[in-house]
Amino acid sequence: MSHGEIPPAVWEEIRNEFTLPALDQVRAKLFTETGDPEPVMRQLVRIFISDGTFCPGYQFQDNGQIHPTVRALFVRAMELKIAHNYFGAWMITPSPHLEGRRPVDALDGPAPPLLRALEAFGP
Repeated sequence: MSHGEIPPAVWEEIRNEFTLPALDQVRAKLFTETGDPEPVMRQLVRIFISDGTFCPGYQFQDNGQIHPTVRALFVRAMELKIAHNYFGAWMITPSPHLEGRRPVDALDGPAPPLLRALEAFGP
């Protein structure tokens, strides 16, 4: 994936496969679960589409917690100055550095190959 404009179909793919709830929906859910959603809110991958802010569902585990590998990748993406939207799209894009797999499909494997793939994607 190049660093140009991201096609709307990418966001639809995330919405259809993983969910793409609005940031306010995620905040409300976290509030009911924790009472103080802000610590988690600061760690979320956010996608900015038109006037809305959304949170890709692939970053959440079944128990509602943020997937630790996604968190680590996102921290590194911010260090590399990769914008949220590009990171969000990168997660579902087949990577030559992962033998054609999408990063989201490699989350339960070792983190170093994912980090190398992310660094190769960065600026």
